[in-house]
Amino acid sequence: MAMLSIVALILVGLVVVIALWLVAVYNGLIRLRNQVDEGWSDIDVQLKRRHDLIPNLVESVKGYLKHEKELLENITTARSQAMSAQAAGNRTELAKAEGMLGGLLGNLRIAMEAYPDLKANQTMAQLMDELSDTENKILAARRFYNGVVRDFNTKIQVFPNNVVAGMLGFTAREFFEIEDAAERKNVQVKF
Repeated sequence: MAMLSIVALILVGLVVVIALWLVAVYNGLIRLRNQVDEGWSDIDVQLKRRHDLIPNLVESVKGYLKHEKELLENITTARSQAMSAQAAGNRTELAKAEGMLGGLLGNLRIAMEAYPDLKANQTMAQLMDELSDTENKILAARRFYNGVVRDFNTKIQVFPNNVVAGMLGFTAREFFEIEDAAERKNVQVKF
Protein backbone atom coordinates (compact mmCIF):
# COMPACT_ATOMS: atom_id res chain seq x y z
CA MET A 1 0.00 0.00 0.00
CA ALA A 2 2.83 2.43 0.84
CA MET A 3 4.50 1.57 -2.47
CA LEU A 4 1.29 2.39 -4.35
CA SER A 5 1.00 5.83 -2.70
CA ILE A 6 4.67 6.58 -3.54
CA VAL A 7 4.03 5.69 -7.20
CA ALA A 8 0.86 7.82 -7.16
CA LEU A 9 2.79 10.78 -5.70
CA ILE A 10 5.49 10.38 -8.35
CA LEU A 11 2.86 10.30 -11.11
CA VAL A 12 1.07 13.34 -9.69
CA GLY A 13 4.40 15.16 -9.42
CA LEU A 14 5.24 14.23 -13.01
CA VAL A 15 1.85 15.46 -14.23
CA VAL A 16 2.32 18.75 -12.33
CA VAL A 17 5.82 19.24 -13.83
CA ILE A 18 4.52 18.55 -17.35
CA ALA A 19 1.55 20.88 -16.82
CA LEU A 20 3.86 23.66 -15.57
CA TRP A 21 6.16 23.13 -18.55
CA LEU A 22 3.18 23.34 -20.97
CA VAL A 23 2.02 26.57 -19.32
CA ALA A 24 5.54 28.02 -19.60
CA VAL A 25 5.82 27.07 -23.29
CA TYR A 26 2.34 28.42 -24.05
CA ASN A 27 3.01 31.71 -22.23
CA GLY A 28 6.34 32.09 -24.03
CA LEU A 29 4.66 31.56 -27.40
CA ILE A 30 1.94 34.08 -26.56
CA ARG A 31 4.55 36.64 -25.44
CA LEU A 32 6.51 36.26 -28.68
CA ARG A 33 3.37 36.33 -30.84
CA ASN A 34 2.34 39.57 -29.16
CA GLN A 35 5.81 41.02 -29.77
CA VAL A 36 5.51 40.09 -33.45
CA ASP A 37 2.12 41.83 -33.60
CA GLU A 38 3.57 44.87 -31.80
CA GLY A 39 6.47 44.96 -34.23
CA TRP A 40 4.11 44.87 -37.19
CA SER A 41 2.02 47.63 -35.62
CA ASP A 42 5.15 49.80 -35.31
CA ILE A 43 5.90 49.28 -39.01
CA ASP A 44 2.28 50.05 -39.85
CA VAL A 45 2.36 53.34 -37.91
CA GLN A 46 5.57 54.50 -39.60
CA LEU A 47 4.30 53.53 -43.05
CA LYS A 48 1.13 55.54 -42.39
CA ARG A 49 3.31 58.50 -41.41
CA ARG A 50 5.29 58.09 -44.63
CA HIS A 51 2.09 57.87 -46.68
CA ASP A 52 0.78 61.05 -45.03
CA LEU A 53 4.01 62.96 -45.75
CA ILE A 54 4.25 62.04 -49.41
CA PRO A 55 1.33 64.16 -50.72
CA ASN A 56 2.75 67.22 -48.94
CA LEU A 57 6.17 66.49 -50.38
CA VAL A 58 4.83 66.00 -53.90
CA GLU A 59 2.78 69.21 -53.75
CA SER A 60 5.77 71.18 -52.49
CA VAL A 61 7.98 69.84 -55.27
CA LYS A 62 5.51 70.05 -58.18
CA GLY A 63 6.18 73.67 -59.06
CA TYR A 64 9.94 73.16 -59.16
CA LEU A 65 10.20 69.78 -60.79
CA LYS A 66 8.16 70.27 -63.93
CA HIS A 67 10.57 68.03 -65.82
CA GLU A 68 10.17 65.27 -63.21
CA LYS A 69 6.41 64.83 -63.70
CA GLU A 70 6.74 61.09 -64.38
CA LEU A 71 8.71 60.54 -61.15
CA LEU A 72 6.05 62.37 -59.12
CA GLU A 73 3.28 60.34 -60.77
CA ASN A 74 5.17 57.10 -60.06
CA ILE A 75 5.57 58.10 -56.41
CA THR A 76 1.84 58.79 -56.14
CA THR A 77 1.02 55.44 -57.79
CA ALA A 78 3.44 53.53 -55.55
CA ARG A 79 1.96 55.23 -52.48
CA SER A 80 -1.55 54.18 -53.55
CA GLN A 81 -0.43 50.58 -54.10
CA ALA A 82 1.26 50.52 -50.69
CA MET A 83 -1.80 51.94 -48.97
CA SER A 84 -4.05 49.37 -50.70
CA ALA A 85 -1.79 46.50 -49.64
CA GLN A 86 -1.63 47.90 -46.11
CA ALA A 87 -5.43 48.21 -45.90
CA ALA A 88 -5.82 44.65 -47.23
CA GLY A 89 -3.30 43.34 -44.68
CA ASN A 90 -1.26 41.74 -47.48
CA ARG A 91 2.25 41.86 -46.00
CA THR A 92 3.95 40.42 -49.09
CA GLU A 93 2.43 42.99 -51.45
CA LEU A 94 3.05 45.73 -48.89
CA ALA A 95 6.74 44.87 -48.69
CA LYS A 96 6.96 44.93 -52.48
CA ALA A 97 5.13 48.26 -52.80
CA GLU A 98 7.12 49.85 -49.97
CA GLY A 99 10.38 48.75 -51.58
CA MET A 100 9.34 50.41 -54.82
CA LEU A 101 8.21 53.53 -52.97
CA GLY A 102 11.50 53.77 -51.07
CA GLY A 103 13.46 53.56 -54.33
CA LEU A 104 11.35 56.28 -55.92
CA LEU A 105 11.79 58.55 -52.90
CA GLY A 106 15.55 58.05 -53.25
CA ASN A 107 15.27 59.10 -56.89
CA LEU A 108 13.31 62.17 -55.79
CA ARG A 109 16.10 63.19 -53.43
CA ILE A 110 18.58 62.90 -56.29
CA ALA A 111 16.35 64.89 -58.64
CA MET A 112 16.05 67.65 -56.05
CA GLU A 113 19.82 68.15 -56.07
CA ALA A 114 19.45 69.82 -59.48
CA TYR A 115 17.15 72.50 -58.04
CA PRO A 116 19.03 74.72 -55.55
CA ASP A 117 15.98 76.94 -54.96
CA LEU A 118 13.98 73.89 -53.94
CA LYS A 119 16.71 72.67 -51.59
CA ALA A 120 16.80 76.11 -49.96
CA ASN A 121 13.02 76.19 -49.43
CA GLN A 122 12.35 75.92 -45.67
CA THR A 123 9.12 73.93 -46.04
CA MET A 124 10.85 71.52 -48.37
CA ALA A 125 13.79 71.12 -46.00
CA GLN A 126 11.41 70.40 -43.11
CA LEU A 127 9.46 67.83 -45.17
CA MET A 128 12.67 66.13 -46.25
CA ASP A 129 13.88 66.01 -42.63
CA GLU A 130 10.58 64.48 -41.55
CA LEU A 131 10.72 61.98 -44.40
CA SER A 132 14.30 61.06 -43.54
CA ASP A 133 13.33 60.63 -39.87
CA THR A 134 10.37 58.46 -40.91
CA GLU A 135 12.59 56.32 -43.14
CA ASN A 136 14.93 55.74 -40.19
CA LYS A 137 12.00 54.81 -37.97
CA ILE A 138 10.69 52.39 -40.60
CA LEU A 139 14.13 50.79 -40.77
CA ALA A 140 14.26 50.44 -36.97
CA ALA A 141 10.72 49.04 -36.84
CA ARG A 142 11.54 46.52 -39.59
CA ARG A 143 14.65 45.39 -37.70
CA PHE A 144 12.65 44.93 -34.48
CA TYR A 145 9.86 43.11 -36.30
CA ASN A 146 12.22 40.78 -38.16
CA GLY A 147 14.07 40.06 -34.90
CA VAL A 148 10.95 39.01 -33.03
CA VAL A 149 9.71 37.04 -36.06
CA ARG A 150 13.03 35.17 -36.01
CA ASP A 151 12.67 34.46 -32.27
CA PHE A 152 9.03 33.41 -32.63
CA ASN A 153 9.70 31.15 -35.63
CA THR A 154 12.66 29.56 -33.83
CA LYS A 155 10.60 28.96 -30.70
CA ILE A 156 7.78 27.23 -32.58
CA GLN A 157 10.20 25.12 -34.63
CA VAL A 158 12.47 23.67 -31.92
CA PHE A 159 11.68 20.42 -30.17
CA PRO A 160 9.66 19.94 -27.97
CA ASN A 161 8.03 23.36 -28.41
CA ASN A 162 7.07 22.45 -31.97
CA VAL A 163 4.75 19.74 -30.64
CA VAL A 164 2.93 22.19 -28.36
CA ALA A 165 2.92 24.95 -30.99
CA GLY A 166 1.48 22.57 -33.58
CA MET A 167 -1.27 21.38 -31.25
CA LEU A 168 -2.22 24.97 -30.39
CA GLY A 169 -2.15 26.25 -33.98
CA PHE A 170 0.87 28.55 -33.84
CA THR A 171 2.29 29.10 -37.34
CA ALA A 172 5.46 30.76 -38.60
CA ARG A 173 5.34 34.44 -39.55
CA GLU A 174 6.89 36.02 -42.63
CA PHE A 175 9.79 38.44 -42.46
CA PHE A 176 9.31 41.96 -43.81
CA GLU A 177 11.80 42.08 -46.64
CA ILE A 178 12.30 43.45 -50.12
CA GLU A 179 10.88 41.12 -52.74
CA ASP A 180 12.57 42.54 -55.86
CA ALA A 181 16.36 42.10 -55.92
CA ALA A 182 16.70 45.18 -58.16
CA GLU A 183 15.42 47.35 -55.31
CA ARG A 184 18.43 46.33 -53.18
CA LYS A 185 20.87 48.00 -55.57
CA ASN A 186 22.31 51.43 -54.82
CA VAL A 187 20.69 54.35 -56.58
CA GLN A 188 22.92 55.61 -59.40
CA VAL A 189 23.69 59.33 -59.27
CA LYS A 190 24.70 60.81 -62.63
CA PHE A 191 25.53 64.44 -63.25
